[in-house]
Amino acid sequence: MNALDLALNIGIGAVTLAVLLCAVRLLRGPTPTDRVLALDTLYMNAVALIVLLGIRWNTALLFEGALLVAMLGFASTVGLARYLSRGDVVE
Repeated sequence: MNALDLALNIGIGAVTLAVLLCAVRLLRGPTPTDRVLALDTLYMNAVALIVLLGIRWNTALLFEGALLVAMLGFASTVGLARYLSRGDVVE
């Protein structure tokens, strides 16, 4: 096992733990704002996990998937934040 494999194992483990903690905050968040922030952080952690798995499996297809997840996560976070602040998404 070389240094890259060890670093990938540690990184995947850390990001997986972060995903689990974000899922707990998403389910138990006391306010809707906490839940939106947990969902946004969950998207970012999912992108990081997909990128790490793309490096591990040596495939470029997962990087495109990570880009799609990042764009959808951004759009949904903006939509939810506007809904919480204004009550509607489209003006």
